[in-house]
Amino acid sequence: MYKIAVIGDRDSIYGFASLGLEIFPTESMEEGLRILRKLAETDYAVIYITEELCSGLREELERYSTQIMPAIIAIPGVKGNTGVGIAMVKKSVERAVGSDIIFGNNQ
Repeated sequence: MYKIAVIGDRDSIYGFASLGLEIFPTESMEEGLRILRKLAETDYAVIYITEELCSGLREELERYSTQIMPAIIAIPGVKGNTGVGIAMVKKSVERAVGSDIIFGNNQ
């Protein structure tokens, strides 16, 4: 059975445990990278990751962007929305449909 994980700073992710998701608190990019790689190689179908952590792991996230699993989804942390999550979704949609559905091809 596939699992769902959440990676990020403790304050941003601890509430997800009450929903039955496995949480992996991290305070550094290096530790976040190590956890992400470990989870991506096991039975995790969905990995939520805080936007702050995403911003430091862009290269690694790009590596997983062409794979079917795991789906890696950016979520805002306690510091607020940085726009990284929206940018990731926009890029995925552009790749899937071949066009920017929000602004069209004019941007």
